[in-house]
Amino acid sequence: MLTPHAFRLTQGDDLKQAVLAYIQGHHILAGSLISGVGCLSAAEIRLANEKNEITLSGPLEILTLSGTLTPEHVHLHISVADAEGKVTGGHLMDGCIVSYTAEICLVEYGNMVFSREVDLATGFTELVIDKRR
Repeated sequence: MLTPHAFRLTQGDDLKQAVLAYIQGHHILAGSLISGVGCLSAAEIRLANEKNEITLSGPLEILTLSGTLTPEHVHLHISVADAEGKVTGGHLMDGCIVSYTAEICLVEYGNMVFSREVDLATGFTELVIDKRR
């Protein structure tokens, strides 16, 4: 059972925190962010080497935004383009600030519960899928 959700963020919203607040406010237990478009005035992105975070100043266009959604954590990846068209992408961190608008579409999985647990092999909290709901 899939339930679609769509909402709009406005100037000054922290993208990651606003998505998490929506998940928690709507009691979504498992979901995927399937589309996000809009613009940012600043972006904090962790790069693939897991150690480097970069800060980008806007204007920035969101090209892609996707991820998995649990009630305690949203795991999101983003790619943005700057005013010259240079594209940067990676793991979305707190501090990505909406400049004008961001349009978010997600789907809720009514037959699952997502959570995260530390995986000793990776050292990160990884997705755990419970299909018994």
